[in-house]
Amino acid sequence: MSGETGGCQCGAVRFKVTGELGRASICHCRMCQKAFGAFYGPLVSIKIDELEWTRGERKRFASSDNVDRGFCGDCGTPLTFEWSPHVIDVAIGAFDDPAPIRPVVQMALESAVPWVAELADLPAKTPEEEAKMQAHYATIVSHQHPDHETPEWPPRG
Repeated sequence: MSGETGGCQCGAVRFKVTGELGRASICHCRMCQKAFGAFYGPLVSIKIDELEWTRGERKRFASSDNVDRGFCGDCGTPLTFEWSPHVIDVAIGAFDDPAPIRPVVQMALESAVPWVAELADLPAKTPEEEAKMQAHYATIVSHQHPDHETPEWPPRG
């Protein structure tokens, strides 16, 4: 899959993949949990020379002596796990269409939150509760960058 695009939540940083995506993974290590503010870090590998930054620049935090983590300095969206001079891992959720990027391996399971494997078993809201939530969501004005390329962001109004 090439030609994929993505970026941060506010749109200040955008990227395009010019080559093929590599291995998609989920890392449960404590550093990924903290960097993503989540139960794990979902990442996909890309050759550095096949990733083009099309808008803005990411900031970096050296989370260890071997790894820099890239993020948007404006909105804080986690973007990269930088561990090699040739390959970079990009946050799957930062892609405009993350659904096709299916993880094929989990790492650092010894650090996994003990109940993370049970998430799919949690009860869902009833259709009535979901309808109420959708009605509420319809009243919210989003400031999030849309999941596609835009000639100008933020839009002028």
